[in-house]
Amino acid sequence: MPKRIRDHHSWLVEELKNPASAANYLNEALEDSPEMFLKALRNVGEANRISVVAKGAGFRRETLYRSLSQHGNPRFKTLGAVLSVLGLGIEIKASKGVERMSAGPPRQRQKRVQDSMVAVQAGHHRRHNP
Repeated sequence: MPKRIRDHHSWLVEELKNPASAANYLNEALEDSPEMFLKALRNVGEANRISVVAKGAGFRRETLYRSLSQHGNPRFKTLGAVLSVLGLGIEIKASKGVERMSAGPPRQRQKRVQDSMVAVQAGHHRRHNP
């Protein structure tokens, strides 16, 4: 009898329904880039039914999709409302090992995020359905 294997996207959607998993996912994406964060937030929204998230945040579904698109530029108020509906919030923390303000965050984090996603995929993407 052939085994059923879930694809990575299906697994990710299930994982992102959990607020703790979604928070970890969003924090990793945020360390990478604003564009990656928006994509990750859109994935979390889709995992939690984007139409329900949009309605809870006070937006139309299309407006929320546009705000979270690759070229979107959501307002702080929009991010706060969406995160609140998802049971998440924004926290500011000092960067590790930084004693004073630097010129900006390092931009070389994409490899680390990709390696992290590959590790997660390798360990979890092949779940069997009963």
